[in-house]
Amino acid sequence: MLINADLLLQYQRCQRRPFLDSRGDRTQRDSPNELLLKLQQDKIAYQKSILANLSYHQPDYPRRDWEAGQAATLELMQRGVEYIHRGILLVSYDEWVNTENENFSASPDYQKYTLLSCPDLLVKHPGQSRFGDWIYLPANLEMGKRPKQEYQVGIAFHAQILAKFQETAPPIGLLQLRTRENTYPVDLLKWTPQMQLILAELIAALESADGAEVFISRQKCNLCHWYSQCYAIAQSQKHLSLLPGVTPVRYKQLQELELTTLESLANTNPSILENLTGFDREVANKLVVQAQAVLQNRPFILPYPLPLETITYTAPIEIYFDIEAQPDLNLNYLLGVLVVNRQTNTEQFYSLLAEKPEDEEIVWRQFLDLVWQYPEAPIYHFCAYEFDTVQRLGKLYQTPNSKVRPVLNRFVDVYEQLTQSVALPIESYALKAIARWLGFEWRDKEASGAKCIYWYDSWLETGDRTLLETIQRYNEDDCRATRNVKDWLVQFFQEEYYLRPA
Repeated sequence: MLINADLLLQYQRCQRRPFLDSRGDRTQRDSPNELLLKLQQDKIAYQKSILANLSYHQPDYPRRDWEAGQAATLELMQRGVEYIHRGILLVSYDEWVNTENENFSASPDYQKYTLLSCPDLLVKHPGQSRFGDWIYLPANLEMGKRPKQEYQVGIAFHAQILAKFQETAPPIGLLQLRTRENTYPVDLLKWTPQMQLILAELIAALESADGAEVFISRQKCNLCHWYSQCYAIAQSQKHLSLLPGVTPVRYKQLQELELTTLESLANTNPSILENLTGFDREVANKLVVQAQAVLQNRPFILPYPLPLETITYTAPIEIYFDIEAQPDLNLNYLLGVLVVNRQTNTEQFYSLLAEKPEDEEIVWRQFLDLVWQYPEAPIYHFCAYEFDTVQRLGKLYQTPNSKVRPVLNRFVDVYEQLTQSVALPIESYALKAIARWLGFEWRDKEASGAKCIYWYDSWLETGDRTLLETIQRYNEDDCRATRNVKDWLVQFFQEEYYLRPA
């Protein structure tokens, strides 16, 4: 079986994923995700833009004939070409263990594994190797903004295999990140031991009967083609990873205390948890109450809620605000504003849309003009993005502080108010999860913020206005969902504090 750096990367993101990719039932996989396809296309385009400025060679070999690919790569290395794109190098895992580290232990069946290195680039560098007075450094072109662990572990994987063939270890590896003009040097002395341990764990997981335990981490799992299968298992087990606040670090601590069910966690004294890694007094109390809320299927006020006087209220005129953005273009193309006038029992939604990226400043000015028509109205939003973006747009377009600061002073983050005061019987505190628990539904069932990114790109390419209309409906529904959540929160606290018997 072949193990490459991609498999190593996937294992670091999800210990179950490589097992499913190699031994799972492929008919159980989800359909390709539109956003994932977009990310893959964006990465290809980014790599092509980097390669366009390099005079590189690529080994020529029949598809999947890895030994021929290796021979072609070694011939290019012998010639001393400056850059080799997608070179192929192979080593058996038993040879890796025996020659690189005599004390390094591995699975009993490691002989059946072959390690395949295929870095984005092999970069010629001064030094001494079997080829002459030059060596090669492994380099990858990554879309990420930061030199993540999984990127650096992958470079260490390529470097150690490369060392066998050039008979000298590269001093560093290289990462070209999307947000950096210069390459990022990877410290191989630091990352090689970590890579060896992760590789051994990966092989042990591949050798296991059922793979690693299911753990749902939505930010990492949502784009995976095994998500539906793993989520169904987690739901059937009532797995604690479905409980908001249970991170991998905290789950490990709970496992050691044998607190792996909702019932056991809900009945735990929070003081038992508060000094553990990943916990403190507030986290411990909040997690126990969260378990109680899910177990009893009802909301609870948290032990340390926001002061009652800071909880939001109902105003005569209220504004609900939501932004749709295209991160790759650093563009906020849709500012949605719902104005609710409770005095006249009327409401109006304004869809301030930049059909072209260069129109962002126009919709920014329109937004300011609109909200200044209601200078006393609180502006409700969900999470910090809207607040941060208004700050950024004010600076970007050199808007006087006297026009921006009073607007920001009216912002009220419904997410912050709710999550610091109440535990709900839900799996996530995303807007969709909360609003759907309250009975609110989006008109387009499959719409999401991530899909809007894909749809806006498609609009720019095709001019299909139905894509814009779908985005606008989704944005309006986000504003209305925020209103539903805010209204529920006000009513809940009124009932808890004012209608409760003395």
